[in-house]
Order: sequence, then structure tokens, then C-alpha cells
Amino acid sequence: MSGYFRFFVLQIHTTNKLDTSAQKNKTLKNSRWLLLFIAGLTLIFFLADILLGSVKIPLSEFFAFISGKETHEGLQTIIFDFRIPKAITAVLAGVALSVSGLQMQTIFRNPLAGPYVLGISAGASFGVAILIMGAGIIFPNIQLSALNHWAQIVAAWIGSAIVLFLILAVSVRVRDIMTILILGILFGSAISAFVSILQYFTDQSMLKIFVIWSMGSLGSLTISQLSVLIPGIILGLVMVFFSSKLLNVLLLGENYAKSMGMNIKLTRVIVFLSTSILAGSITAFCGPIGFIGIAVPHIARFVFHTSDHRILTPASILIGASIMLCSDLISQLPGQGVQLPINSVTSLVGIPVVIWIILRNKKISDFT
Repeated sequence: MSGYFRFFVLQIHTTNKLDTSAQKNKTLKNSRWLLLFIAGLTLIFFLADILLGSVKIPLSEFFAFISGKETHEGLQTIIFDFRIPKAITAVLAGVALSVSGLQMQTIFRNPLAGPYVLGISAGASFGVAILIMGAGIIFPNIQLSALNHWAQIVAAWIGSAIVLFLILAVSVRVRDIMTILILGILFGSAISAFVSILQYFTDQSMLKIFVIWSMGSLGSLTISQLSVLIPGIILGLVMVFFSSKLLNVLLLGENYAKSMGMNIKLTRVIVFLSTSILAGSITAFCGPIGFIGIAVPHIARFVFHTSDHRILTPASILIGASIMLCSDLISQLPGQGVQLPINSVTSLVGIPVVIWIILRNKKISDFT
């Protein structure tokens, strides 16, 4: 078994062997209270994300708006058309990327695995690159308005679907999960190379559009676009909760899982498909957002002291939503209508956690 994930496996194995029913019930009860506390924090951050920005909204005005009382027309536009969709998008992005990372770390038994290790983000970027930069090369005089946001989203979905098809084809033929991980990284690297070639030959105006998309954004979605994104995220989350017990068994090793009658290939397909739906949809609508998928599952493990996915899944959902809302608030700190790229903020949040993971694994390996 890989040394990277040994401490997680030992933790859940020890819990399964030694914990009494009373201890388990106490752990679950404490976890529920902690989940409620984090849910309250998430609600506070959600409200703050709506109220704060280039135009600060008084709390009294916001409650007047949601209660149906008359408010300033400009205020209604800001809240309903911009702030609420942006806050909902932040929650969806945090939820989707966090649970995707949790699944990837478990199925690959690697604490540094994230939702994009299968090349899903690279596939989405390739689809958008073909649309924007490829169109600029083939049709030099094309108008930028012709490449609307919906076209970018469809292109990203198609790119993600192509990579997903390749990964599923490989997973049917290859049994070794680490080989699938390496192939996924290679697929992503190859696709990134094609994107770099397109960047070299494309027009400056088209290149600027692609670079802005690659920085990530939470504020560009409309209500109609959310009506497409939300069902996709719900579908992915249903598959995640369905696979929680399977992932608990898989933590003890594939041989043990097979002895328990578990269908390894079917489990992989469910996890890969749910990760592709979740991470691919967020990438399509918001652009690539890094480090949340790697960092949040480890924060959840550290806070809740468990490897049980029945606890880690809702914990990752709430912590991921909170961190994305905080990241969105931090991105607005410059003020005066200036907003930092969300990808830059999440990188600053996630990189210290990744460094901590590496140092923690080094210390553990010294004692084992």
C-alpha cells in the first residue's frame, strides 16, 4: 500500500477495529454539532459576500429586499442580478471541487491528488482554447461578441467529456489505479501542450480572452446559467453520497474490498463520472480554480479527526463552501471596483495547506 496514504488507512482501520458502539455514537454526535457550527459560519460568509463589495449594502436594506418591501431599483439589480448569483456560484464551486478532491485522494490513495489529476481541467481548457484561439486563427476577422459565454461553456463540457471517455476506456483495461493516475497526468500534459501551441499562434485579442477565462471568475454567471449548473452539481453530489460507503471500504485496500464483494471497476466509473460532472461543470462555468480540491479534504480530516466518508463528505461540502466564500470576499479587498482573480486567491489559501501535507507526510514516514 502506498506510503502517501498510510496514515489515513491506519486511522480508519484502527477506528473500525477498536471503537465501541458508544464511542462511535459520541463521535457522530460531536461531528453533528461541529457540522452545525460550520454551517452557521457558511451562512454568515454567504450573507457577507452579498452585503460587501464595491457598493456596500446595509443589512436593513437587504432584509427589506428579501421580505418583499420596496427598495431602490438599483439596489435590487445589484442584489438579484449580481451578488446572489455570485455567492451561490462560490458555494457550488467550493462544494463541487472539495468533494471531487476527497474522492480522488481516496481512490488513488494519494493525499496530493485533486479533482484535476485526471486531466478534466485540461480538457475543459482545451475545448475553450479551440473555440477562442482556434477560431481566431481560422477566422482572423471574427468579432469577439460572436464567442458568447454559452459557447465557451459547451466547448469546456465537450473537452472534459473527451478526457473522461479516454479515462474510462483506460480504467476498463488497466487494473492498477496508480497507472490510471499517471496516464491521467500524461493526458493533461499532452492537452496543455496543444493549448500552448494555440497560444503561440493566436491573435492577441483572442489570447487575452482565454487568459482572463483561465484566471477563474465567480461573478460572470446569470440566473439562467445557474439553472443549468445547479442540476449538474446536484447529480454529481447524489453519486458522491452513493459512493461514500464504497470509498470507506476501498480505504482498506482493493484486495480487502474485493473480498467483501465490491465491484472495483464499477466504483471507479462512479467516482470518475461524478468527479468529471462536478469539476468539469465548475471549470466550464467559472474557469479553472486551483488548490481547493486538494486542501479542503485535509482540513476536514484535521478538524473532524476521522477518515469516515459519511462524516468527511458533508464536512468537505461545508468547509469548501466557506473557504470559497471567504476567497471571494478576499478578492474584493482592493476595492474601488477592482477584483482579484479568484484563482490567485485560492492558490494563496491552498498552497500553505499543500506544504503542510508534504511536511506532515515526511514526519510520518520518519516514524514508520
